[in-house]
Amino acid sequence: MSQQPIHPFTIDQLPGRTIRHGDQDYLFFSGTAYLGMPQHPGFQQLLTSAIGRYGTAFGSSRNGNLQLGIYDEAEARLASWSGAEAALTVSSGMMAGQVVVQYLRAQQASFLYGPQAHPALWHDPAVALPGLPFSDWVAQLPDQVRALPPGPVAILLNALDAAHSGYYPFDWVDALPTDRAITLVVDDSHGIGILNDLPRADGLLGPGWGIWPQIPRLDSVRLLVTASLAKAMGVPGGVVLGDADVLAELRKTAFFGACSPMPPAYMDVLTRADALYAEQRAILRENITLAEALLDRTGLFQHARGLPVFFTEQNELYPFLLERGMFIYSFAYPTPADHPNTRVIISAFHTFDDIQALARAVYDFTLGSGIE
Repeated sequence: MSQQPIHPFTIDQLPGRTIRHGDQDYLFFSGTAYLGMPQHPGFQQLLTSAIGRYGTAFGSSRNGNLQLGIYDEAEARLASWSGAEAALTVSSGMMAGQVVVQYLRAQQASFLYGPQAHPALWHDPAVALPGLPFSDWVAQLPDQVRALPPGPVAILLNALDAAHSGYYPFDWVDALPTDRAITLVVDDSHGIGILNDLPRADGLLGPGWGIWPQIPRLDSVRLLVTASLAKAMGVPGGVVLGDADVLAELRKTAFFGACSPMPPAYMDVLTRADALYAEQRAILRENITLAEALLDRTGLFQHARGLPVFFTEQNELYPFLLERGMFIYSFAYPTPADHPNTRVIISAFHTFDDIQALARAVYDFTLGSGIE
């Protein structure tokens, strides 16, 4: 359904439960800070302490002759959380994808993309993504691989459909040809930190393994998972997860060696925020459960159970909620020429009252729109 052009809000404070625009406050149901870490006072205190030790940035190459041990320590923690053998951090999720893609380009790999694959995984400024439904795409994928010329193959896709709140299965990996050298690259930016709960001895939920344990492992398929850490994890940077020997090769590339690293203070926070991640993960789970109980029955949303994203094709929901003091995600994505994407985002910083107020407003919209 069409929508009038969106005029973006410009504000001068970090979004949290609310934002202030002009002289009005709005409940904020947008963004990707699923665990609410950037807004968390305890998380901010950890960062303040870390900045006192490491400053605001490390102006050097990770491959230089002076290195900080906190990078190895934090990367070992990320690998342990995910279940991968090793982790390598870079300055952003976009850079995580590109350091892998440039490495595969140097190997002259043939690139195959999944539907809606994130631009971080593109090997050219513009690529033709398949318009097939995901199930149809994976059904034809083995034949598509076999039809490629000899040489390495790269299959690149998202871990889940965050734009429309959907999970992707990965059982199709077992059907891939075993006589080809295949690298499977999965962007888990919206799953790391919230997918696949990691139980702790104290009964809380850990930071979430992400997609890694869900993907079948074949000897003929090399798996690399990339992700932004600026969403659920709340720190500016990106990570590549994979086997240690592959990440060692990535570290030797000019694309990695010439890049500035993540600020070391944020690496330090990653090593000390286990309890906060666990607490926020438990709060997010409770908030999602309430939102599912109240919103799913309206029939307005496409929603994968357990995800904090509620997608709707009713783009008019955005101005309707805006008039009622609620700001949701709604703009053309990933480029201004694309269709609008309208979704409600639930975060750990929301209260039950916030979610109940949202649900009442959504009910009013469905009644006024004649949606049953």
